[in-house]
Amino acid sequence: MKVTANIKYLKISAQKLRLGADLVRGKRAIEAQELLVNMPQKSARMIAEGIKSAIANAENNFNLTGSSLVISEIKVDQGPKLKRGMPRAKGAYGRIEHPMAHLKVTVDSGDEISKPAKEAKTEEKSATAKPKVTTKITTKKRGNK
Repeated sequence: MKVTANIKYLKISAQKLRLGADLVRGKRAIEAQELLVNMPQKSARMIAEGIKSAIANAENNFNLTGSSLVISEIKVDQGPKLKRGMPRAKGAYGRIEHPMAHLKVTVDSGDEISKPAKEAKTEEKSATAKPKVTTKITTKKRGNK
């Protein structure tokens, strides 16, 4: 059973958030929380909040235990930017952009063993697919007259 939690408009760049997300991808949810608590980065606190929310969703909505959950997918997307500015020398305007990010955490209980959609499609195609026939078209170069 896959359970997701979405957190939108986090006030951090997606690049910085991905650094923390890569550390916990594929780990057990409880182990990931313990790892993130001991990290000083701002992104670690935000990711820990997302994992906590996904665990709470699984426990309350689907009666799953938090100790059996594994982080199957953690996705970081770029959000909008707050555009601000500051006056600079000689009447210029210095643009300041404050980036935001969206975080999607998916935890899996591991009860159902399912193949990813891409693998299932390739197996179906390989069983019924006809061999491809390709033709090569050549063109002659025209010389100068």
